[in-house]
Amino acid sequence: MSEELAVFLIYGTPMLVIFLFYIRGFRKKHKKNLGIKVEAIRDGLTEPASLHPIVNPIRCIGCGSCVAACPEKEVLGLVHNKAELISPTQCIGHGACKVVCPTGAIKLVFGTERRGLDLPEVAPNFETNVPGVFVAGELGGMGLIRNAIEQGRQAMDSVRERLKKSRPTGSDVLDVLIIGAGPAGFSATLSAMENKMRYVTVEQDSLGGTVSHYPRGKLVMTAPAILPLVGKVKFTETSKEELMDFWTGVAKKFNVRINYKERVESIDQTSGYFNIKTTKKTYKSRSVLLAIGRRGTPRKLGVTGEDKSKVVYRLIDPEQYRNKHVLVVGGGDSALEAAWSIAELGSPVTLSYRSEAFSRAKKKNRLKVEEMEQTGTLKTLMKSNVKSINDDSVDITLANGSVKRIKNDGVIVCAGGILPTGFLKDIGIQVITKYGTE
Repeated sequence: MSEELAVFLIYGTPMLVIFLFYIRGFRKKHKKNLGIKVEAIRDGLTEPASLHPIVNPIRCIGCGSCVAACPEKEVLGLVHNKAELISPTQCIGHGACKVVCPTGAIKLVFGTERRGLDLPEVAPNFETNVPGVFVAGELGGMGLIRNAIEQGRQAMDSVRERLKKSRPTGSDVLDVLIIGAGPAGFSATLSAMENKMRYVTVEQDSLGGTVSHYPRGKLVMTAPAILPLVGKVKFTETSKEELMDFWTGVAKKFNVRINYKERVESIDQTSGYFNIKTTKKTYKSRSVLLAIGRRGTPRKLGVTGEDKSKVVYRLIDPEQYRNKHVLVVGGGDSALEAAWSIAELGSPVTLSYRSEAFSRAKKKNRLKVEEMEQTGTLKTLMKSNVKSINDDSVDITLANGSVKRIKNDGVIVCAGGILPTGFLKDIGIQVITKYGTE
């Protein structure tokens, strides 16, 4: 055996083995990712809920950096050596994929060509077309808690920059009135305190906004974020209760002032400031931050009997439905979570959805519903619509046109909410529909 051949066998063989294992692993991942993509298309799970990435296949070099950076598993994947959104409905709009892409192949967009998303038009500094009115958080399309926290802080930086131009001392006019105490509004409030601004925060409900109404035990993704006065907070996946306890502790520690159970009725602009009328008083402020949710008014079914006291539009505590016959209406995460959390108590639950697939729900919630359905505790009625709500029953129109009457003690409607377009337009804010645009 020649010396050259011996060297090749010693050094080349291990490299060849490693290469073959790499190729095997690459093909295995490709097959798995392709399977996930095909399954999503088959089940009709192709429409992202809000902010999501679009990958330019020409620029993509298949490095996989975006896949590794995504906090959700099996949302992005390499297919034919190009990054793709293989589970569109599971995308939470984190945005880390765009940051790490070395070739700029990824852009983040709202809506799709098929399903538009209504959003108030805002500038990069979060200011709307109405000078002095800013938007942050869920209303602007940022449903992810970490992003909403960051937007609340950044929006307040923009408010401060604007105030540098004109901020009279000794005035009864506020620097900013913050509407909403969800993730964005709470972050903005802490920022206002940190920068010693004259502010008032009003919240029509309670601390946490939409988060406070999540079902008990719901896991929420809160990647590390910078919270004013607090600094960097490190959360990965925590329960709703743990997150609310943390926010409550921060509010108590820093003596955060928030006016709860106070709803804004109108915002009018006069010379140099805004008049904000609430259910309790009228404020004067040089700027306004809208940190309200997108739900606005809960979307109703518009059927006979919907005004009955047994009909509610969110689940607070599954325990209140123990040993009761419950109907849950909707196909998103809130509907599925409400349905399986009540079914776990042994209560008979029917889940009615107008479409043929739960296209807006996370995979883990869909699997949980399937599991509960197999046990016989939970029943799903796809392509169905509630016809009427009676005292002790409900009538549901099925896919074949027939009407089914089922026993019922409570109805939970999780059909989303109506964007507060009228309120925004009254202020003068332009609302645009985005079809897969930035």
